[in-house]
Amino acid sequence: MVKFGDQNEQSEQASLDRFDRTILSVLAEDGRISITDLAKRIGLSKSPTQARLRRLEQSGIIIGYRALLDPIQLGLDHVAFVEVRLSDTREAALKAFNAAVARVPEIEQAHMIAGNFDYLLKVRTRDMQRYRQFLGETISMLPHIAGTSTYVAMEAVKETMLAETS
Repeated sequence: MVKFGDQNEQSEQASLDRFDRTILSVLAEDGRISITDLAKRIGLSKSPTQARLRRLEQSGIIIGYRALLDPIQLGLDHVAFVEVRLSDTREAALKAFNAAVARVPEIEQAHMIAGNFDYLLKVRTRDMQRYRQFLGETISMLPHIAGTSTYVAMEAVKETMLAETS
């Protein structure tokens, strides 16, 4: 079950009551649940449940619904984490790098890092050979790349779409 932070943490969270939090928890587990079943689960009738759901969507707390695909079943079981160092970290360079990364489907995640490197990328490919090709033909061609270091994941111990928070 997804837990949400302390109500004093953010103004958006301050407006979430126990019904809203329960809606979010239920949807995080089953995004295809019917409004009728959702209403039963949270203890409200259908109309107020629909209104709350619409408000959560319109406010941007719920950003969408999607199918979760098993990458292993799709033959994409090679995961590499790539430290990226940029040659230029001025705003225009960062924007160019961010835009280029957003267009690459093999890059599942990209995070700007405060540390000894600038970005950490999560890359998923079929195998090591395809990753090596991807590194040489795609990552190395991203704007302002000064260098990379790759760490290959041997096993995913925990991988969730939304981490639990306290």
